Amino acid sequence: MFFLLIFLWGVLRLKNNFKREHKIHQQQQNFLLAITHELKSPLASVKLYIQTILKRDLDKEQQQVFLRNSLKDIERLDDLVENVLLTTKLENRSYNLPKEEFDLTEMVAGIVDRLQKNSCQSQIIKPELDPEVKLVADKFAITNVVTNLIENAIKYSPPCASVFVRLKKEGSKLIFSVTDHGIGVPDEEKKNIFNKFYRVGNESTRKTKGTGLGLYIVKTVLQKHNAVIKVKDNTPSGSIFEVTFENYAG
Repeated sequence: MFFLLIFLWGVLRLKNNFKREHKIHQQQQNFLLAITHELKSPLASVKLYIQTILKRDLDKEQQQVFLRNSLKDIERLDDLVENVLLTTKLENRSYNLPKEEFDLTEMVAGIVDRLQKNSCQSQIIKPELDPEVKLVADKFAITNVVTNLIENAIKYSPPCASVFVRLKKEGSKLIFSVTDHGIGVPDEEKKNIFNKFYRVGNESTRKTKGTGLGLYIVKTVLQKHNAVIKVKDNTPSGSIFEVTFENYAG
C-alpha cells in the first residue's frame, strides 16, 4: 500500500508538471504570435508612408501628416522594445534598479501628452496631477509603468472615451491611478492579469494589441519599489488601476 501511494503520488506530480509545461509552452507561443504582429504592423505602416512620400508628388502638409503618422508607429515600436528590454533586466536576479530623484508630475504629464496625440483627436486623457511631486526611483522603469497603465486604459476603452490619470499626495502616501470606462476586468481574471504572457482569450482571434508583458512589468517594477497596485471596478463600467507608494516623503 505504501509503495502504491508513492507511485500514485509520482504519477500525479508528473501529470501536474506536464500540464504546467504545456501551459508555459502555450503562453510562449502566444507571446511570439503577439510580438510578431506588434512588430510587423507598425513596420508595414511606416514602410507604406515612406513609399507614398517617395513615389507621389505630395504637398508639404500631406507629407507632414504622413511623417507624423510614421513617428507614432516608431514610438509604438520603441515602447515594445523597452518592454522586452525591461523584462529581460527584471528576470536577472542580480540586476538592481538604479534610483534617482525626478519630477513624477512632469514625467506623467509628458506621457499623457504623447499618448493623447497618438490615440484620438478629442481630449480623451484627462490628467489631475498634484504639482511638483518628486520621487526617488528608477526613472526608466517607472516611465514604463505609467506608459503601460495608460496605454492599457486606452486600448480597452471605447473610441474617444474618457481616461482619467490622477497623481495625489495623501499624507505619507503617494497615489497614482488610471481610471477608464472600458470593458473592465472580471473578478476571476484579476489574480492572473499580472502574470507574464497572460492575456484573456486566444491570441489568433484577439482584436486588442499587446504581448502580455505590460502588467507583468508593472507589478514586478512596483514590487522592487515597495509599492503596491490594486485593480478596482469602476462604476458603471471599466477599471481603476491604483498604485500606492507607502511612506512617501517627497
